[in-house]
Amino acid sequence: MNPSEVIRMALASLGVHKLRSILTMGGITIGVFSVIGVMTAVSALRTSVETGLSFLGSNVFQISKWPTGIQVGGFNREKYRKRRPITYAEAQRYRALMAGTTDVVRLVSWGDGQAFYAGRQSSPNLDYGGTDENFLAANQESIDAGRNFTAADVELRRPVAIVGQTVLAALFPSESPLGRSIKVNKHIYTVIGTFAKKGTSFGWDQDEIVMVPISRFLEDNGIKHSSINIATQAESQAAYGDTLAQGIIAMRLARKLPPEAENDFDVYSNDSLVAAFAQVADSVSEGAFVVSAIALLASGVGIMNIMLVSVTERTKEIGVRKSIGARRVNILAQFLVEAVVLSVAGGLAGILLGVVAGDIAASKLNAGIVFPWGWALAGLLVCTGIGVGFGFYPALRAAKMDPIDALRYE
Repeated sequence: MNPSEVIRMALASLGVHKLRSILTMGGITIGVFSVIGVMTAVSALRTSVETGLSFLGSNVFQISKWPTGIQVGGFNREKYRKRRPITYAEAQRYRALMAGTTDVVRLVSWGDGQAFYAGRQSSPNLDYGGTDENFLAANQESIDAGRNFTAADVELRRPVAIVGQTVLAALFPSESPLGRSIKVNKHIYTVIGTFAKKGTSFGWDQDEIVMVPISRFLEDNGIKHSSINIATQAESQAAYGDTLAQGIIAMRLARKLPPEAENDFDVYSNDSLVAAFAQVADSVSEGAFVVSAIALLASGVGIMNIMLVSVTERTKEIGVRKSIGARRVNILAQFLVEAVVLSVAGGLAGILLGVVAGDIAASKLNAGIVFPWGWALAGLLVCTGIGVGFGFYPALRAAKMDPIDALRYE
């Protein structure tokens, strides 16, 4: 018997019991689907993570009371809640201490707000905050129209604002916003500029933003419970390490921490955010791998069970084939092909469904569509191994049958 004839007979045998074959494939499909779906989503997110998480500028680190959202898994929230806010005075002291190291120190304080103009209004939860002239450099922003804040705007607490493109579209659909007065949380500001469009990242509209001078923001909204976020940009990548070390020292001095006390503030950068995301992604991947391994093991046992049943049902057929010249290797090959076809077909269905589901999940977070070729190939190899491993014993049992005993089987 040539290989093509063995494959043809194996497929014909599987076609006799279509429902049984489909149900047997289902276990493999579920196992592969679980891991491929998760890996596809994770791969898609990884491709966009640098863009999505790199909201800080080049060579920038940030100091804040709280860690970023991606770093908070498993932390003691009470510990962070009890930390003293970083005050505006401490932030200004930090800036003075860093004057000889870098010229780019950005201060920002955040809140929520809603903007109004001429009967029109923005979303009720836009990003409303106070900052300074270094916001553009430290946060990878640029001005589309108008001007940036100046040191004088901050020093004189001027009631001026720069708005994002989403706010611009909502409040000024057909006119220039420059020189117009908008109301944000009952406070009046004159628009002096608009930010260039940044788009959406991980479901967050980066253009839904209104920024005012930080001194004015704190005056309008109160400073008692405000905590300042500080971003510092090193002059170069080579100077980043020294600038970071100097920044930590400067912050400890500004906070008046004794030498033996631990830092009561968090420091993070683009690299630390990417690393934190990688840890989360790896944990999710490991969990999906364990779940899929259990499902694949169970489905492998199911394939062995079905193949043993098939061997028993076809005992007389095996006896007839052996009596007319079929060799052991032909019988072994046919039953192995049947087991591998069941396993690989289920794996292909699982890969297809997993890729579709994973890309749909990733698209909800505005990540690109990907096809995880490495995981797909690994899935096919694993499915082939399951078919061979769990199908070998039933195939060997069929190959070793005595033709005379097989022909007598009822």
